[in-house]
Amino acid sequence: QVQLVESGGDLVQAGGSLRLSCAASGSIFTIGAMGWYRQAPGKPRGMVATITSSGNTNYADSVKGRFTISRDNAKNTVYLQMNSLKPEDTAVYYCNALLTTRAPMSSANYWGQGTQVTVSS
Repeated sequence: QVQLVESGGDLVQAGGSLRLSCAASGSIFTIGAMGWYRQAPGKPRGMVATITSSGNTNYADSVKGRFTISRDNAKNTVYLQMNSLKPEDTAVYYCNALLTTRAPMSSANYWGQGTQVTVSS
């Protein structure tokens, strides 16, 4: 099966940094756009950052200048470098990717299981 697995979430102090990783595995033909989303308690899941297959990026206003999304296509992995973390960044972070799979050939969005990021004041 095809899956996305996140890692890197942790408890950090405000002003600190974390690097999240999400690796896609399985019978993958191509990977399209990838992104990071987050969900805080009582709030809907929202977009944090996305990156297209060609490298174009988009960020939520709240993280611009602090977070950087990148991808390593050879490793089927997307990263989120988070700097200058704030308590309001506390959330479960999920990765998302548009994957085209082999046998059968099909395309669909996939979600990771989520990784907890907690930023203390």
